[in-house]
Amino acid sequence: MLFTTPNRRALLKLAAALPAFAMGAGPMQAAVLGAPDGGNPGHFHFTLGEMKLTVLSDGHFALPTSGLGVNAPREAVADFLAQHYLDLEQGYSHTNHLFVDTGAARILVDVGSGTRWFGSTGRLLANMEAAGIDPASITHVAITHAHPDHIWGIRDDFDEAIFPQAEYIMGAAEHAYWMQDGLAERVEPQAQQFVVGAVNSINCEGVKWVLADAGHEVVAGVRLISTPGHTPGHMSLHLESNGQQLIALGDSMTHAHLNFAHPEWYNGTDSDGDLTVLTRKRLLARAAADRIAVLGYHFPFPGVGHVRAEGSSYRFLPALWQFE
Repeated sequence: MLFTTPNRRALLKLAAALPAFAMGAGPMQAAVLGAPDGGNPGHFHFTLGEMKLTVLSDGHFALPTSGLGVNAPREAVADFLAQHYLDLEQGYSHTNHLFVDTGAARILVDVGSGTRWFGSTGRLLANMEAAGIDPASITHVAITHAHPDHIWGIRDDFDEAIFPQAEYIMGAAEHAYWMQDGLAERVEPQAQQFVVGAVNSINCEGVKWVLADAGHEVVAGVRLISTPGHTPGHMSLHLESNGQQLIALGDSMTHAHLNFAHPEWYNGTDSDGDLTVLTRKRLLARAAADRIAVLGYHFPFPGVGHVRAEGSSYRFLPALWQFE
């Protein structure tokens, strides 16, 4: 089997190939605090009913904002970013993995990018250790989709599974898309490394896949829900315990401001923009109506909050977390 490691230049080239637009001129102040000396904790504990949950960071990365709202007027996107104190050129993304301890099972959602993405990512295992979680205790690994920052960390430097004892679950449609014959030759050249990386990750030695459909119960209280659009077979996870609910969104929503205020705008990284919008509107309406908490993989850490309906748009409300 051929294993390749896409380099950072190639990945940035892919990001730059997304539709570009000129952002508004003039000074602006981005709402970004300066980086600390020595870093910040990369884990966050909380509870959902009887479930013990932890958000684990795999690090962060930045991509050009030219890929945001590619079906919207360029000046409208620029104005939105400026009004929300966001950088007009680079979008800063956190990587928030969900770890679920039900008592009987321990589930990790996505495996990060390992050493195969940006130098600022690949911190999942270190943060897991800092959070007091034994990697050998993980019983299930659920993959939302096969993009680099969600699956490329599936194997170690010896190309073997980092959690060989776990059951691995992926949506059947997602698996079928990436594993179709000749896909790398049919996609745009800048996306070929994404396909190669996905195939290499799916074929990782020591991983046996459970290919699941919507409604699949990973364990009691944790099930898959179909959220296609960002990728053809993207899955999110729905958790419920003692009447409390949470949806781990994966990349069905990637921006804690833009996707809520303008659910009709999609990104250059969404494989099917119209389907992404339909999925997003369905998720937002449901979360707002049923007061379901959500966790955004790329939202500001720890990425947990609620959805408030505001006419035809929505707002993300970060959850109030507690010290004890």
